[in-house]
Amino acid sequence: MENITWGILGCGDVTEVKSGPAFNKVANSKIEAVMRRNAEKAADYAKRHQIEKFYASADDLMNDDKINSIYIATPPSFHKEFAIQAMKAGKNVYIEKPVALNVAELNRMIEVEKQTGKKVTVAHYRRALPLFIKLKELIDHQIIGDVRLIDLKLLQKPNSEMIAKTDENWRLNPEISGGGLFYDLAPHQLDILVQIFGAPEKSFGFSVNQTRKTAADDVTIGQMLFKKDIVFNGIWNFNAHPDNEIEQCEIIGSQGKIIFSFFGNEMALVKNGQTEVFSFENPYHIQQNMIKKTVKHFLGKEENPCSLKDALLSLKIMESFTT
Repeated sequence: MENITWGILGCGDVTEVKSGPAFNKVANSKIEAVMRRNAEKAADYAKRHQIEKFYASADDLMNDDKINSIYIATPPSFHKEFAIQAMKAGKNVYIEKPVALNVAELNRMIEVEKQTGKKVTVAHYRRALPLFIKLKELIDHQIIGDVRLIDLKLLQKPNSEMIAKTDENWRLNPEISGGGLFYDLAPHQLDILVQIFGAPEKSFGFSVNQTRKTAADDVTIGQMLFKKDIVFNGIWNFNAHPDNEIEQCEIIGSQGKIIFSFFGNEMALVKNGQTEVFSFENPYHIQQNMIKKTVKHFLGKEENPCSLKDALLSLKIMESFTT
């Protein structure tokens, strides 16, 4: 395999800027075809992005012999089915988060990956962004000494601008999303934490639906104990008053602390009474760095930037907070 030829399964809003165009901007990578159940929208997407072929059937996309890799960008309830179908069709897979509705589904995907020998990478693209590369470097080099506490707060008003908008608003339907807005945003955060600190020794929490306006819980509380007695405390609240909105994480060590936003581009290092601020520039297509690493992995030139087993760690934590 000299080049990765892609089929995009679910060419919806998330693929317009964040990911889709990047597949044609990475070396040895080309979008061969796209698929959406609405043929008219699939044709429009293909025309606007200069893609030769489009399909209205997942089967037709999977059976295209010119495609060797599938990007799954559908809502999560379809991830397991399509990932397994793609692997059995001989395709490698790049798949959006949350990678599955639950741990049981993900374990089944891992089984099929092993059986087929295909490669699967999860789109936890923040791993490849400069802020989080720098964050890991600071922690690994013990710039703030021994880490003692991780405090995460995400409080957002209903219909927050942080939440991606879709016609069907499927993120608020747990049967499709896995668990409301927590399942949409927390994977980004928890994946970075397990990448840096490893699997937690303990994790527990609870979720509640305070407003009862949708079927999804709107408040989640979670606590973890990482190795070296590092304590984590997190709160996700999606019914907050606008005056109380915050999205911040503090990593507090024995010699200082780091303050940052998982969805921003600045980080502050506070140490010895001084504050140093780091600013970072993300790629226009925010997944491009991760897609580049994924292409290299599929070509056998790099390790997997985020495997199914990597994603399993954060999904287990999410279940422990919500069940």
